[in-house]
Amino acid sequence: MKILKVGIPKGSLESATIELFKKSGWRISVSARSYFPIVDDDEIRCTLVRAQEMSRFVETGTLDIGLTGKDWILENGSEVVLVQDLIYSKASTSPARWVLVVTEDSPIRGLKDLEGKKIFTELVSFTKRYFAERKIKVDVEFSWGATEGKVIEGLCDAVVEVTETGSTLRANKLRIVEELLQTNTQLIANRKSYQDPWKKEKIEQISLLLQGALRAEGMVGVKMNVSANDLKSVIEILPSITAPTVANLFQTDWFSVETIISEKVVRELIPKLQRRGAIGIIEYPLNKVI
Repeated sequence: MKILKVGIPKGSLESATIELFKKSGWRISVSARSYFPIVDDDEIRCTLVRAQEMSRFVETGTLDIGLTGKDWILENGSEVVLVQDLIYSKASTSPARWVLVVTEDSPIRGLKDLEGKKIFTELVSFTKRYFAERKIKVDVEFSWGATEGKVIEGLCDAVVEVTETGSTLRANKLRIVEELLQTNTQLIANRKSYQDPWKKEKIEQISLLLQGALRAEGMVGVKMNVSANDLKSVIEILPSITAPTVANLFQTDWFSVETIISEKVVRELIPKLQRRGAIGIIEYPLNKVI
Protein backbone atom coordinates (compact mmCIF):
# COMPACT_ATOMS: atom_id res chain seq x y z
CA MET A 1 0.00 0.00 0.00
CA LYS A 2 1.21 3.51 -0.84
CA ILE A 3 1.81 5.75 2.17
CA LEU A 4 2.08 9.53 2.50
CA LYS A 5 4.29 10.56 5.44
CA VAL A 6 2.85 13.66 7.13
CA GLY A 7 4.60 15.81 9.72
CA ILE A 8 2.39 17.28 12.45
CA PRO A 9 4.01 20.20 14.34
CA LYS A 10 4.64 19.28 17.97
CA GLY A 11 4.14 22.06 20.50
CA SER A 12 2.09 25.24 20.23
CA LEU A 13 0.58 24.40 16.84
CA GLU A 14 -0.17 20.76 17.63
CA SER A 15 -3.74 20.99 18.92
CA ALA A 16 -4.75 23.59 16.32
CA THR A 17 -3.35 21.40 13.53
CA ILE A 18 -5.16 18.29 14.76
CA GLU A 19 -8.42 20.26 15.03
CA LEU A 20 -7.92 21.61 11.51
CA PHE A 21 -7.40 18.10 10.14
CA LYS A 22 -10.54 16.98 11.98
CA LYS A 23 -12.60 19.69 10.27
CA SER A 24 -10.99 18.69 6.98
CA GLY A 25 -12.09 15.07 7.38
CA TRP A 26 -9.17 13.31 9.13
CA ARG A 27 -9.28 12.29 12.78
CA ILE A 28 -5.83 12.19 14.37
CA SER A 29 -5.31 10.64 17.82
CA VAL A 30 -2.16 11.49 19.79
CA SER A 31 -0.71 9.38 22.59
CA ALA A 32 1.48 11.02 25.22
CA ARG A 33 3.94 8.12 24.87
CA SER A 34 4.25 8.06 21.09
CA TYR A 35 5.60 10.35 18.37
CA PHE A 36 3.41 8.60 15.79
CA PRO A 37 -0.26 9.71 16.02
CA ILE A 38 -2.96 7.41 14.69
CA VAL A 39 -5.01 8.72 11.76
CA ASP A 40 -8.18 7.25 10.27
CA ASP A 41 -6.68 7.01 6.77
CA ASP A 42 -4.62 3.95 5.86
CA GLU A 43 -2.77 5.97 3.23
CA ILE A 44 -1.35 8.45 5.76
CA ARG A 45 1.31 7.99 8.44
CA CYS A 46 1.73 10.89 10.87
CA THR A 47 4.82 11.88 12.84
CA LEU A 48 5.14 14.57 15.50
CA VAL A 49 8.05 16.90 14.74
CA ARG A 50 9.04 20.26 16.19
CA ALA A 51 8.13 23.08 13.80
CA GLN A 52 11.74 24.29 13.97
CA GLU A 53 12.96 21.01 12.42
CA MET A 54 10.05 20.19 10.10
CA SER A 55 11.48 21.63 6.88
CA ARG A 56 14.71 19.65 7.29
CA PHE A 57 12.82 16.34 7.48
CA VAL A 58 10.65 17.32 4.50
CA GLU A 59 13.67 18.39 2.46
CA THR A 60 15.46 15.08 3.01
CA GLY A 61 12.35 13.01 2.26
CA THR A 62 11.98 11.58 5.76
CA LEU A 63 8.56 13.22 5.49
CA ASP A 64 6.58 13.82 2.31
CA ILE A 65 4.76 16.86 3.67
CA GLY A 66 4.65 18.88 6.86
CA LEU A 67 3.24 22.01 8.44
CA THR A 68 5.64 24.62 9.74
CA GLY A 69 6.27 28.35 9.79
CA LYS A 70 7.79 30.32 6.95
CA ASP A 71 10.33 31.56 9.51
CA TRP A 72 11.76 28.08 10.15
CA ILE A 73 11.94 27.28 6.43
CA LEU A 74 14.05 30.40 5.94
CA GLU A 75 16.08 29.69 9.08
CA ASN A 76 16.99 26.21 7.84
CA GLY A 77 17.43 27.28 4.21
CA SER A 78 15.36 24.27 3.19
CA GLU A 79 14.61 23.52 -0.47
CA VAL A 80 10.97 22.43 -0.36
CA VAL A 81 7.76 22.94 -2.32
CA LEU A 82 5.33 25.48 -0.86
CA VAL A 83 1.94 23.83 -1.33
CA GLN A 84 -0.30 26.21 0.61
CA ASP A 85 -0.24 29.17 2.98
CA LEU A 86 -2.23 28.30 6.08
CA ILE A 87 -3.32 30.80 8.73
CA TYR A 88 -5.39 28.94 11.29
CA SER A 89 -5.94 31.10 14.32
CA LYS A 90 -9.32 32.75 14.82
CA ALA A 91 -7.69 35.09 17.31
CA SER A 92 -5.17 36.34 14.78
CA THR A 93 -6.00 38.19 11.57
CA SER A 94 -2.40 38.85 10.59
CA PRO A 95 0.84 36.87 10.36
CA ALA A 96 3.24 36.76 13.30
CA ARG A 97 6.25 39.07 13.09
CA TRP A 98 9.91 38.63 13.98
CA VAL A 99 11.04 42.01 15.28
CA LEU A 100 14.24 43.59 16.54
CA VAL A 101 13.62 44.67 20.13
CA VAL A 102 15.49 46.87 22.62
CA THR A 103 14.66 48.39 25.99
CA GLU A 104 12.64 51.61 26.00
CA ASP A 105 15.63 53.68 27.13
CA SER A 106 18.11 52.13 24.67
CA PRO A 107 20.01 54.59 22.45
CA ILE A 108 19.53 52.17 19.53
CA ARG A 109 17.12 53.72 17.01
CA GLY A 110 17.94 51.93 13.77
CA LEU A 111 19.72 48.88 12.36
CA LYS A 112 23.03 50.69 11.87
CA ASP A 113 23.15 51.44 15.59
CA LEU A 114 23.62 47.67 16.13
CA GLU A 115 27.11 47.73 14.59
CA GLY A 116 29.36 45.66 16.86
CA LYS A 117 26.49 44.87 19.27
CA LYS A 118 25.22 41.54 20.64
CA ILE A 119 21.82 40.09 19.69
CA PHE A 120 20.08 37.06 21.18
CA THR A 121 17.48 35.11 19.19
CA GLU A 122 16.17 31.65 18.30
CA LEU A 123 16.31 32.65 14.64
CA VAL A 124 20.09 32.75 14.42
CA SER A 125 20.87 31.95 10.77
CA PHE A 126 18.18 34.22 9.40
CA THR A 127 19.25 37.09 11.65
CA LYS A 128 22.91 36.70 10.65
CA ARG A 129 21.97 36.77 6.96
CA TYR A 130 19.67 39.74 7.48
CA PHE A 131 22.43 41.90 8.95
CA ALA A 132 25.13 40.55 6.60
CA GLU A 133 23.03 41.58 3.58
CA ARG A 134 23.01 45.10 5.02
CA LYS A 135 26.73 44.98 5.77
CA ILE A 136 26.21 45.52 9.50
CA LYS A 137 28.53 43.48 11.73
CA VAL A 138 26.74 42.05 14.75
CA ASP A 139 27.30 39.21 17.21
CA VAL A 140 24.27 36.90 17.03
CA GLU A 141 23.86 34.20 19.69
CA PHE A 142 21.25 31.48 20.14
CA SER A 143 18.66 31.92 22.89
CA TRP A 144 17.02 28.91 24.53
CA GLY A 145 13.89 30.88 25.43
CA ALA A 146 12.72 33.81 27.57
CA THR A 147 14.61 35.84 25.01
CA GLU A 148 13.16 39.25 25.83
CA GLY A 149 14.34 38.83 29.43
CA LYS A 150 17.95 38.81 28.26
CA VAL A 151 17.79 42.35 26.91
CA ILE A 152 15.92 43.52 30.02
CA GLU A 153 18.72 42.10 32.20
CA GLY A 154 21.39 43.72 30.03
CA LEU A 155 22.85 40.42 28.80
CA CYS A 156 22.68 41.71 25.23
CA ASP A 157 21.98 44.90 23.32
CA ALA A 158 18.92 43.66 21.45
CA VAL A 159 16.85 40.57 20.74
CA VAL A 160 15.03 39.29 17.68
CA GLU A 161 11.74 37.89 18.94
CA VAL A 162 8.41 36.77 17.50
CA THR A 163 5.23 38.70 18.30
CA GLU A 164 1.72 39.20 16.95
CA THR A 165 0.47 42.44 18.50
CA GLY A 166 3.54 43.64 20.41
CA SER A 167 1.46 44.10 23.58
CA THR A 168 3.65 41.79 25.70
CA LEU A 169 6.76 43.63 24.58
CA ARG A 170 5.25 47.01 25.47
CA ALA A 171 4.11 45.67 28.85
CA ASN A 172 7.75 44.79 29.59
CA LYS A 173 8.92 48.27 28.54
CA LEU A 174 10.51 47.03 25.34
CA ARG A 175 10.56 48.90 22.03
CA ILE A 176 10.41 47.51 18.50
CA VAL A 177 13.15 48.99 16.33
CA GLU A 178 12.33 47.19 13.10
CA GLU A 179 10.28 44.32 11.68
CA LEU A 180 12.53 41.71 10.07
CA LEU A 181 10.06 39.10 8.87
CA GLN A 182 6.36 38.24 8.69
CA THR A 183 5.58 34.55 9.06
CA ASN A 184 2.62 32.19 8.95
CA THR A 185 2.07 28.44 8.84
CA GLN A 186 2.76 26.76 5.51
CA LEU A 187 2.06 23.32 4.08
CA ILE A 188 5.30 22.17 2.46
CA ALA A 189 6.24 19.11 0.42
CA ASN A 190 9.39 17.22 -0.50
CA ARG A 191 10.34 18.02 -4.10
CA LYS A 192 10.62 14.37 -5.17
CA SER A 193 7.39 13.43 -3.41
CA TYR A 194 5.54 16.24 -5.21
CA GLN A 195 6.66 14.82 -8.55
CA ASP A 196 5.18 11.40 -7.75
CA PRO A 197 1.66 11.35 -9.34
CA TRP A 198 -0.02 9.41 -6.52
CA LYS A 199 1.59 11.45 -3.74
CA LYS A 200 0.91 14.74 -5.52
CA GLU A 201 -2.78 13.88 -5.86
CA LYS A 202 -2.96 12.95 -2.16
CA ILE A 203 -1.11 16.12 -1.16
CA GLU A 204 -3.43 18.30 -3.23
CA GLN A 205 -6.45 16.56 -1.70
CA ILE A 206 -5.17 17.40 1.78
CA SER A 207 -4.33 20.95 0.75
CA LEU A 208 -7.78 21.54 -0.77
CA LEU A 209 -9.64 20.29 2.31
CA LEU A 210 -7.38 22.07 4.80
CA GLN A 211 -7.92 25.32 2.93
CA GLY A 212 -11.66 24.64 2.85
CA ALA A 213 -11.68 24.15 6.62
CA LEU A 214 -9.73 27.37 7.12
CA ARG A 215 -12.08 29.28 4.87
CA ALA A 216 -15.01 28.04 6.96
CA GLU A 217 -13.54 29.50 10.16
CA GLY A 218 -15.54 32.56 11.08
CA MET A 219 -18.24 31.66 8.54
CA VAL A 220 -21.74 30.30 9.18
CA GLY A 221 -24.67 29.17 7.11
CA VAL A 222 -27.98 31.01 7.43
CA LYS A 223 -31.30 29.67 6.20
CA MET A 224 -34.78 31.20 6.36
CA ASN A 225 -38.25 31.21 4.84
CA VAL A 226 -39.43 34.30 2.98
CA SER A 227 -42.72 35.13 1.26
CA ALA A 228 -42.77 36.15 -2.40
CA ASN A 229 -43.77 39.69 -1.39
CA ASP A 230 -40.74 40.08 0.92
CA LEU A 231 -38.16 38.18 -1.15
CA LYS A 232 -36.61 41.14 -2.96
CA SER A 233 -36.35 43.18 0.27
CA VAL A 234 -34.56 40.30 2.08
CA ILE A 235 -32.17 39.52 -0.79
CA GLU A 236 -31.12 43.20 -0.91
CA ILE A 237 -29.39 42.96 2.49
CA LEU A 238 -28.22 39.34 2.37
CA PRO A 239 -24.46 38.86 1.85
CA SER A 240 -23.24 35.76 -0.03
CA ILE A 241 -20.18 34.29 -1.75
CA THR A 242 -21.82 34.55 -5.19
CA ALA A 243 -25.58 34.80 -4.67
CA PRO A 244 -28.08 33.41 -2.14
CA THR A 245 -29.73 30.06 -2.89
CA VAL A 246 -33.46 30.49 -3.40
CA ALA A 247 -35.91 27.57 -3.74
CA ASN A 248 -39.71 27.40 -3.89
CA LEU A 249 -41.48 25.81 -0.93
CA PHE A 250 -43.92 23.10 -2.00
CA GLN A 251 -47.25 24.42 -3.29
CA THR A 252 -46.85 27.86 -1.67
CA ASP A 253 -45.77 31.37 -2.63
CA TRP A 254 -42.96 31.13 -0.06
CA PHE A 255 -39.27 30.54 -0.63
CA SER A 256 -36.39 28.92 1.25
CA VAL A 257 -33.39 31.25 1.18
CA GLU A 258 -29.88 30.11 2.16
CA THR A 259 -26.47 31.74 2.20
CA ILE A 260 -22.99 31.66 3.77
CA ILE A 261 -21.87 34.76 5.66
CA SER A 262 -19.29 35.97 8.16
CA GLU A 263 -20.15 35.06 11.74
CA LYS A 264 -19.32 38.64 12.75
CA VAL A 265 -22.31 40.10 10.91
CA VAL A 266 -24.97 37.58 12.01
CA ARG A 267 -25.99 39.34 15.21
CA GLU A 268 -26.64 42.56 13.30
CA LEU A 269 -28.19 40.87 10.28
CA ILE A 270 -30.80 38.56 11.85
CA PRO A 271 -32.96 41.33 13.39
CA LYS A 272 -32.90 43.18 10.04
CA LEU A 273 -33.97 40.03 8.18
CA GLN A 274 -36.80 39.48 10.63
CA ARG A 275 -38.02 43.05 10.19
CA ARG A 276 -38.09 42.51 6.42
CA GLY A 277 -40.30 39.44 6.73
CA ALA A 278 -37.92 36.46 7.08
CA ILE A 279 -39.14 33.73 9.46
CA GLY A 280 -37.78 30.38 10.68
CA ILE A 281 -34.23 31.77 10.56
CA ILE A 282 -31.59 29.09 11.24
CA GLU A 283 -27.87 29.62 11.80
CA TYR A 284 -25.54 26.62 11.55
CA PRO A 285 -21.76 26.04 11.75
CA LEU A 286 -19.61 25.01 8.77
CA ASN A 287 -16.70 22.58 8.56
CA LYS A 288 -15.50 23.41 5.06
CA VAL A 289 -16.11 26.00 2.36
CA ILE A 290 -14.59 24.94 -0.98
